[in-house]
Amino acid sequence: MEILILVLSFLILLAIGVPVAWSIGISSLLTMLAGIPVISSFTTVAQRMATGLDSFALLAIPFFILAGQIMNRGGIARRLVKFAKTLVGSLPGGLAHVNIIAAMLFGAIAGSAVAAASAIGSFMTDEMEKEGYSRQFAAAVNITSSTTGLTIPPSNILIVYSLASGGVSIAALFLAGYLPGILTGVFLMIVAAIWAKRKGFPAGKRSTLNEVLRSFLDAFPSLLLLLVVIGGIVAGIFTATEASAAAVLYCLVLTFIYREVDMKDLPEIFLSSVGTTAIVMLLIGTSMSMSWIMAYENIPQNITDILLSVSDSKVVILLIINLTLLFVGVFMDMTPAVLIFTPIFLPVVTEMGMDPTHFGIIMVLNLCIGLCTPPVGSVLFVGVGIAGTTIEKVVRPLLPLFVAMLVALIIVTYVPGLSLWLPKAFGF
Repeated sequence: MEILILVLSFLILLAIGVPVAWSIGISSLLTMLAGIPVISSFTTVAQRMATGLDSFALLAIPFFILAGQIMNRGGIARRLVKFAKTLVGSLPGGLAHVNIIAAMLFGAIAGSAVAAASAIGSFMTDEMEKEGYSRQFAAAVNITSSTTGLTIPPSNILIVYSLASGGVSIAALFLAGYLPGILTGVFLMIVAAIWAKRKGFPAGKRSTLNEVLRSFLDAFPSLLLLLVVIGGIVAGIFTATEASAAAVLYCLVLTFIYREVDMKDLPEIFLSSVGTTAIVMLLIGTSMSMSWIMAYENIPQNITDILLSVSDSKVVILLIINLTLLFVGVFMDMTPAVLIFTPIFLPVVTEMGMDPTHFGIIMVLNLCIGLCTPPVGSVLFVGVGIAGTTIEKVVRPLLPLFVAMLVALIIVTYVPGLSLWLPKAFGF
């Protein structure tokens, strides 16, 4: 009875337009009210929200959000685009490759797909149109490539998964995300090259070695942030939370050196970061209350029993989980999806002997595809808005890029070594 109330109330609230965080919180409260007194229900939900946010690791999220906001304003995107152009601009569909590599680098540094789509898209869409690319194709490339930074560290969503999974090593997750993220980017580049060749989109001129070196030196301070953050965590110099604070300090120094952010810009940057952080934390708090209620009702164990009774084949069960997460990603934002479905599916895969680190990468790659699909695909709407086009016009060039992301997901799902080789190499 309680699970029926939880699911139906949540779906109804979403259907009538209630924001996701409030839908999760209200449906959790209604479920509690069905079984215990009113005061106890309100108290329990509030306590679960507070307890869910009482985590030192979560402190990394507002710091990484702030670092991303600073970088978004600090001229870093332009330097990364220039560096990427010298590397791959001469290939077939050169500017599409530039867009993909720049979005991967910026998304990894900023830890945000929306920030990458906004920063890289606002610069690259016009550049691609000048070279003869359609705005729809530019938008499709920007939308899909911006999500790759969510698996390439530092990544806020991997920190959220660490919390939801009960403490999977953040350092291991960060290392595990490199190869799957790069693989996805490579598949996107292959599709972009084929599409560009079919449509006759031009390639740029080959850069000289001197131009490559100059653009690399200009972008090197920005790229160094990845080494500072990930190198410091892996070497045990600081935790992920301490690394996020170091990232903020480094970004502030870097943007003042670039002279593209003044002191008068900081209040606006801080305020924007606070607003984004508040939304994320409300989602985490309400999602943790729903996760607790599902655990209280023994839902994860019931689902584990059902799935394992369907088949004892690891291939089949992983396929079912992937299809479920792809469907969920279409209708739910990434953060609540990770918090709600990790406690449901993680017991299933661990029962089959899968490493929780590997499953975390699978889950994030799955939900990255949902960011590019309506009705709640935040990256889709940002990319379309920046390109000044419509979703209907972007669908056609998006479809082959979706296929590339799905192929990457299948390979990562069934080849665990792609995710686990680096963590094992570093002793995690």
